[in-house]
Amino acid sequence: MEATQFQTMLEERGIPLSSRALAQFERYYELLVEWNEKMNLTAITDKPGVYVKHFFDSVSPAFYYDFSAPLALCDVGAGAGFPSLPLKICFPHLRVSIVDSLQKRIRFLEHLITELELADVALYHERAETFARQRGMRESFDVVTARAVARMPVLVELCLPLVKMGGTFIAMKAASAPEELREGNKAISVLGGEVTATETFTLPFDEGERTIIFIQKMRKTPNQYPRKPGTPNKQPIQ
Repeated sequence: MEATQFQTMLEERGIPLSSRALAQFERYYELLVEWNEKMNLTAITDKPGVYVKHFFDSVSPAFYYDFSAPLALCDVGAGAGFPSLPLKICFPHLRVSIVDSLQKRIRFLEHLITELELADVALYHERAETFARQRGMRESFDVVTARAVARMPVLVELCLPLVKMGGTFIAMKAASAPEELREGNKAISVLGGEVTATETFTLPFDEGERTIIFIQKMRKTPNQYPRKPGTPNKQPIQ
């Protein structure tokens, strides 16, 4: 996939890209490859691969969810900025918070945000378990996203405590999504969520199946969640 194909395919889905946005995606690719030589940000570095498997994939929640409102979005375990920063480029009005536990990735994101001149992006070098217990963060976001971070029972405990009442957790998964969802059903219920939709599609050029799971926050998350760092992974709610 080249930049022009990327632009056309998004426009077909009702997401027009300005010339500024296109230039930002090009610079994003350049910086990703440059910094990847110094640290492990991604195994995918060829341009077509990055545009399909990172950029297009990151924007895909917008095919099913309306990001046109002035939303506060939190991206848990964003790594090299996926999916939140491609979404931010497409929807510049989003207020984005990124939580990642590795300082070196935060350094890359700081540089990237400066280079792309992105406003209203906050970075937090934190574990998700402790971030969700901070005053002003818990149950404060309209949308929380996570892409390829952990299996559903774990992911739900890391993310749902951050979602405000009536807000949405968007879990981006690959082909194993149905099995993971079955595993995660108890955690979703315990933490106050309800699955409102699952959307499955194939990336362009047969680059793999993806499933996006939308979970709405229906009830407040009990105060004991998330548990201390590492516990959700060792003892998932199942």
